Amino acid sequence: MSQPSTNIPLIDFSQFSASPQQREAFLSELRYAAREIGFFYLKNHGIDKTLLSDVQNASRQFFALPEEEKLAVAMINSSHFRGYNRAASEITRGQPDWREQFDLGAERAKLPIDDNTPAWARLQGPNQWPETLPELRPLLLRWQREMTAMSLRLLRAFALALKLPEEAFDPLYGEKPNEHIKLIRYPGRPEGEGNQGVGAHKDSGFLSFLLQDEQRGLQVEVEKDQWVEALPVPDTLVVNIGELLELATNGYLRATVHRVVSPPAAGERLSLAFFLGAQLDAVVPLFPLPPELAKEARGEASDPLNPLFRDVGFNYLKGRLRSHPDVAQRYYADVTR
Repeated sequence: MSQPSTNIPLIDFSQFSASPQQREAFLSELRYAAREIGFFYLKNHGIDKTLLSDVQNASRQFFALPEEEKLAVAMINSSHFRGYNRAASEITRGQPDWREQFDLGAERAKLPIDDNTPAWARLQGPNQWPETLPELRPLLLRWQREMTAMSLRLLRAFALALKLPEEAFDPLYGEKPNEHIKLIRYPGRPEGEGNQGVGAHKDSGFLSFLLQDEQRGLQVEVEKDQWVEALPVPDTLVVNIGELLELATNGYLRATVHRVVSPPAAGERLSLAFFLGAQLDAVVPLFPLPPELAKEARGEASDPLNPLFRDVGFNYLKGRLRSHPDVAQRYYADVTR
């Protein structure tokens, strides 16, 4: 495997539980990485290596299923935006992404809906699961639970790095954080057919985590029009800041544009993404940073073509509607017209 990019820091999460001096050094590194780059590699994250390997193997088994079995759990069947999509089904910046994927969320019952219920309430509901891979459900739900626990702990570290109370972000998550898993396979593409695995974008939530295989492809815009590769590094997760965390800190932390370039024709790329989001009914406040940090805040960098909203559910729904117009048309025509 490749070495990490010198532009993207590597941070050791075990230092958060070490001596006071190591803990302070870790918080300083975390603050630097999240502010200056918006991306970092996280090692010693505490997620079992065997579990991660099992999730990768099960994901490959899912994508190897016959197309009719994958289409039986197609996202178009789900008003909650859960399920399978063929390559070129999801849209980023108006262009189709050349990746097939399987989206999952928190496994919860539908919310009761009436004329006064906000549209984002339709996002909550059960996942779809392929009948021929019964082991997929318990495995992915276990991974989801462990990733949630780890990421909430990392979010507490972020609070301390920002010199806030350790529990500052806890009320945004409560008992029902908006967990989102995306299993992604990027097929290889011949030269001349385009290379947008996924187009340039920022993630919309709080924290994103990516488990990469050995195929390169993820690129990060560290400065305007300056792209570096987030090369695969053994035993790490790639972590990046989402737009809501940037918004919550008035731009002190940085949500960074990134993209994925398609593999060459003979290859493929598997990546497993976990996104930690706040409760759908939460409203993101502006957290009061201490003066020495507040004076360095850049302000939010919202895209005028895709503005951010502090209402978590509405912001998340907006992104889903833009990315999946077919699902939007079937289940949310009253919202989009």
